Amino acid sequence: MSNVLEISNLNKCFGDFSLKNVNFSLPEGYIMGFIGPNGAGKTTTIKLILNMIKRQSGDIKVFGLDSITHEDNIKEQVGVVFDQPYFVDEWNLNDVEKAVKFFYKKWSSNKFVGYLKEFNLERKKKVKDLSRGMKMKLMIAVALSHDARFLILDEPTSGLDPVARDELMDILSEFVINDTRSVLFSTHITSDLDKVADYITFINNGEIVFTGTKDLLLESYCIVKGGKGDINPEQKKMIMGLREHGAGFEGLIGADKSGMMGNKVLIETCTMDDIIVFMNKGRALV
Repeated sequence: MSNVLEISNLNKCFGDFSLKNVNFSLPEGYIMGFIGPNGAGKTTTIKLILNMIKRQSGDIKVFGLDSITHEDNIKEQVGVVFDQPYFVDEWNLNDVEKAVKFFYKKWSSNKFVGYLKEFNLERKKKVKDLSRGMKMKLMIAVALSHDARFLILDEPTSGLDPVARDELMDILSEFVINDTRSVLFSTHITSDLDKVADYITFINNGEIVFTGTKDLLLESYCIVKGGKGDINPEQKKMIMGLREHGAGFEGLIGADKSGMMGNKVLIETCTMDDIIVFMNKGRALV
C-alpha cells in the first residue's frame, strides 16, 4: 500500500508554540481525520504541507514526491478547502471559474458546471450571497474540477448546520470510492468523522499523540470513574485530565493501564470527544 502523504520529523516554532517532531502518513485511498483542540497545530501542519509557511526541519512527501522540489506538480493534483473561501465577495460563480481555471492544466469546465448542478449552486449567484455550506461546496467543486487526487480540508464544517455537515461527509465518502483518491480532514468536531474516517491522527500541543485506524484509537483509551479513596496517588498520576467532584473522580487512561486501577473503579469505553477533552484538560500524555 502506497502513501499519499508522508510527514517525517517535522518541526516549526511560532513564538510560544511549536510543532515538535511530527510524524504520520496517510495511505492512498483513505480518509484521515486530523483532530485536536483549537490551537493544537492542525492548521500549521496543513500550511507546512502546502508550503504556505517554511518548516524549520523535517521532510514532507506527497504522492511520494518531495513537497518542495515537486511543488508545482503536487499542487496540480491537490485540492484545498479552508474554513474561509478565498474568492472575492462580488464574484459570481462564473467569475470564480475564470479566476481559477488558468492555474490548472487539467481544468474541466464541464466538470465544474456538473458539480455546481450536483451541489445546487447557481452560477449567477455572488459569493457574498452564498451560505457557509454553499461556500464549502463551491471550494470542493473547484477542487474536483481539476481532477484532484488528494483533498486537504481545514475545519470545513465549523459553523455548518448538521444537514450541511452531513452532506459534506457524503461528498467526501463518494470522492474516495475511487481507490486512488485520499482525504486529510482537519476538525475539532469529532462527530463529523464517525461516519467517514478510516484513520485518525490526533495532535495536542504541537505533538502527535496518536496516529492509526479510528478503531485502534478508540481501543487505546478508556474512561475511569470512581469514588473518593478508590485510587492511590500513584494510580492518580496515570489519569489524564482528572476531574474530581463531590462524589469522586473521572478521567482518561490508556487501555493498557486499566488493569492497574484496582477493582473499585468503573472502566468505560470512550469517544473521540472524550479523548480530546480529557487530554486537553490534562495537558499531559501518559
